[in-house]
Amino acid sequence: MSVLSGLIVSVDAFFIGLSLGFQKKCRFLHLVIINAFLLGLCFLGFFVAGRVYEAIPIDPDIVVGFAFIALGLWCIINYFLTRHKKEKLCVKSICMVGMVMSIEAMVITMGITIIFMPDSSLLIPVTVGLAHFGYSAFAFYLARTKRMQGLPPIVSHMISGIALIIYGLLALFVEIGI
Repeated sequence: MSVLSGLIVSVDAFFIGLSLGFQKKCRFLHLVIINAFLLGLCFLGFFVAGRVYEAIPIDPDIVVGFAFIALGLWCIINYFLTRHKKEKLCVKSICMVGMVMSIEAMVITMGITIIFMPDSSLLIPVTVGLAHFGYSAFAFYLARTKRMQGLPPIVSHMISGIALIIYGLLALFVEIGI
């Protein structure tokens, strides 16, 4: 179940890969470097999750659920607040996207680890890291094809945010017992 969770919550990487793929300055090497850093942060999140689990006075499923719902809402709202800006993507922006994606993957790893404590295994950070790479690399490739050139940016932001909200709701449902 934890591996399935890692695959589900990594779907947002598909849309990050799409957005990077639409940018002419972004190269596949940038995506590889981002995902290598991301994998390292996934392992860090896995090892830190146990300490966080012990430090949280309330049930961690509730904290994780609301954190992912907030992150998903932020993705959607942030798009609507910044969509009027027509900034070109530069290497600095690519680095910022990679940093945000990596930190988000670390939080995902921590969330899955906390939800499945004490049965968590190293498969969680490996699954999250490799799923992020697989989804983003596939989307990067698709974005470079002629069929995907007309996709409006709102689609990727909405689906990415909704995927995080759904994962947050799933974490809350685990707590409620539904």
